[in-house]
Amino acid sequence: MKRLTDEELEKLLDDSETDAFERKESFKGETLKKARQAVCAFANDLPNRKEPGVLFIGIKDDGTPSGEPITDELLRQLVEMKVDGNILPLPVMTVEKRILHGQEVAVVAVFPSDNPPVKYEGRIWIRTGPRRAIANEQEERILIERRRYKNTPFDIAPLPLAQLADLSRSSFENDFLPAAFAPDVLAENNRTYEERLAACKMIVAPDDPTPTRLGVLTLGKDPQHYVPGACIQFLRLAGTELVDPVMDGDLIEGTLPNLIRRTEDKLRSYNRAAYDISAGPHVITNDYPFLALQQILYNAVMHRTYENTNAPVRICWYDDRIEISNPGGPYGDVTVSNFGQPGFVDYRNPNIAAVMKTYGFIQRFGRGIYVAENEMRRNGNPPPEFRVDSSRVVVVLRKRTEPQSKDCKKP
Repeated sequence: MKRLTDEELEKLLDDSETDAFERKESFKGETLKKARQAVCAFANDLPNRKEPGVLFIGIKDDGTPSGEPITDELLRQLVEMKVDGNILPLPVMTVEKRILHGQEVAVVAVFPSDNPPVKYEGRIWIRTGPRRAIANEQEERILIERRRYKNTPFDIAPLPLAQLADLSRSSFENDFLPAAFAPDVLAENNRTYEERLAACKMIVAPDDPTPTRLGVLTLGKDPQHYVPGACIQFLRLAGTELVDPVMDGDLIEGTLPNLIRRTEDKLRSYNRAAYDISAGPHVITNDYPFLALQQILYNAVMHRTYENTNAPVRICWYDDRIEISNPGGPYGDVTVSNFGQPGFVDYRNPNIAAVMKTYGFIQRFGRGIYVAENEMRRNGNPPPEFRVDSSRVVVVLRKRTEPQSKDCKKP
């Protein structure tokens, strides 16, 4: 990624506002939304500059410093724009404190997306000159067409053997679209079915309605016909070894949202609860905190590799532990050595991650492991264990070990 020099940034500050940059005096009030709109617009790069767009914080409209203190907390809030899940797919951006013309300035550099169109709160924002606005139909088509000729991620590569009829139109129009776009955008939408699918990356383009892997996994009538490994194998074993008798074995299939919901139901059904009635209100304690189970499940589905493998996500529930494994080792900035550490986040499947956020499975990005660890600790379980190599990630969740009250009983 290109890092702009001080000279380049100062030249922007001295210029009239263009499609290359935007100035904000502070990061408060309405600016919180306007800044995110600007990040979305820079990521879409409608003018096709192929250069980072810059958002300056601490600069007035005339280019002079506003006196806004550039604190660590301000920089943290600016970084939150990337991971709070309101801009999808996640933008590629850097946040820095720079000294420009002798003054401290916060600089947010946003790189053009290989994956347009990018949305903020269900709206596609673009920038042409000093104008920032919601993309019209023609501008949206330009972004879709540009994506077709870029090196797109694997999760939106076409599936040549699939056809438009393999996607469920009712699921798209009744479930996905209301979750993905703001109501006013849907109300004013005159786009064709194919144009809407293409904008959501479910097909290649309006004039090439070949479903993408994302489209088949999200809306497919039979996703596993085209992506056989996109399923979850669940085993409940009566013992502590893989060779012990199987109490329940299930291969869970379907679209991504249905796959996750059915697996959540399975996890709930085996998560034993105890009620402490010894004093005061009943206290309910589960063998495993369900929120931790959810986070590890979501991570396995979101970060697994769907390429060159037919291996499923696998959940083995033993008497003393649960092991959740997914094919595909760490990706990008995440390595075997830094796996699970704060600040190291990357996405093999950015569009699958966006779909999971759209359906509400994920509220924020980059917090799944932290949430799971925190919930396990609060519930009295040992911390999660991670076994990571170049081809697989295995998470081991051990059963709650705190002694239960003798007055506790199984429901």
